[in-house]
Amino acid sequence: MKKTKMFSMLLVIVLIISSVPQISASAKDHGKNKALNAELKAISKKTYRYFEDHTDPKTGLTFDEVRYTDEGKQEAAHTSPTNIGMYMMSTVSAEQMGLISKKEAVKRIRVTLNTLEDLEKWNGLYYNWYYTKDGSLKKDWGQFISQVDNGWLSAGLIVAGQAYKELNKQTGKLVEAMDYSTLYDEEVGQFRGGYDAEQGKLTDHHYGLLYTEPRVASYLAIGKGDVPEDHWWKMYRTMPKEWDWQAQIPGGYDEVYDGITVFEGHYEYNGVKFVPSWGGSMFEGLMPGIVMKEKDLGKKALGLNNQRHVDLQIAYAEEKGYDAWGFSPSATPDGYSEFAATPLGTSGYDDGATVTAHATFLALDYAPKEVRKNIKALKKFNLYSKYGFYDSVNVETGEIAKAYLALDQGMIMVSIANYLNDGVIRDYFHKDPIGKKPEKLLKKETFSIQ
Repeated sequence: MKKTKMFSMLLVIVLIISSVPQISASAKDHGKNKALNAELKAISKKTYRYFEDHTDPKTGLTFDEVRYTDEGKQEAAHTSPTNIGMYMMSTVSAEQMGLISKKEAVKRIRVTLNTLEDLEKWNGLYYNWYYTKDGSLKKDWGQFISQVDNGWLSAGLIVAGQAYKELNKQTGKLVEAMDYSTLYDEEVGQFRGGYDAEQGKLTDHHYGLLYTEPRVASYLAIGKGDVPEDHWWKMYRTMPKEWDWQAQIPGGYDEVYDGITVFEGHYEYNGVKFVPSWGGSMFEGLMPGIVMKEKDLGKKALGLNNQRHVDLQIAYAEEKGYDAWGFSPSATPDGYSEFAATPLGTSGYDDGATVTAHATFLALDYAPKEVRKNIKALKKFNLYSKYGFYDSVNVETGEIAKAYLALDQGMIMVSIANYLNDGVIRDYFHKDPIGKKPEKLLKKETFSIQ
């Protein structure tokens, strides 16, 4: 009896002792998460201030960029369909995070919708550039209708319409009028890059690669019924093996989906398999995931590949000896350029030793601990200022591009809202029949990177 009691007491003591480290570790992780969440909330508040201060109150159109130079502040008072879409999603994000009221969000977006109804269009699709003061067409940069830019505008309209029922009728009408079939090449089964109104013709090039940002427009065009579902299977995972100009000759195999043979190709970097984007940049690969449920539904395909690109971007920066990571097209001190983790692209862009903040935040769902460390690294470069993070920094020279871009600010806002609110923007997008209908395409595919 005494032995039994003694054994019971020892067992209790062992259980108590063994449980202490677990509780401590859990509390430590909770503290880290709490600290990250608080930091993200503070960043989002500054970031959204860009939209508050640089969106025309009469038109609801946001400046393309604001830049600080030796001559002072320069405001680019024109905007694009992508910027408009990102403004609407950023406003929904701000409301979801408690930065503005629902009433204020609806009021802001309604002004934008009223302007969109009156803007000059082509088959319901929007031109690349409009002046923010009155919505008139900016013609000195050509008159181009871009597939990918219209895709982001449609996505923003869908999210706004699902977030606020009082706007749904107006957003739905605008999206329905956007006829993506006019940009689609039925013979090839792929989209053209867009339509040049001055020349009166579609571009010669197609958006052939799946793992690039135009897949958002492809996905929702299928959801609308503007193009057939088989379009999804007619985009390349990698370019065909025979095309020897690409960065690598891909490995992989043929797979059949819905009666269509797809070459499930892949590249390798440091022994890790991945499906490449065109240039190897973060926003090509990860931006579509701010609205599409790729992580949840594409566990063996797009979601897994997103994880690989985040991991490999981080590994690439370490290999190069850089103090921060996150390579993606961004502002430079005197303009704009394309940057990437070069090995991750079909025709990889140079890294330029330049990192951009939006690339960090796009990775939140896949590497939150690494993101927190990288935020600290970016702040050490003095990148954090009035409207959140300046757009980029050269990590070798420390030279900063003192600019804020509406597109990049939008990616940061939506990424934070999704992380803090369990994918709220993705939920709104998929709640709409346009976002829900093609979900099976995300679920059924398996990339050759398992």
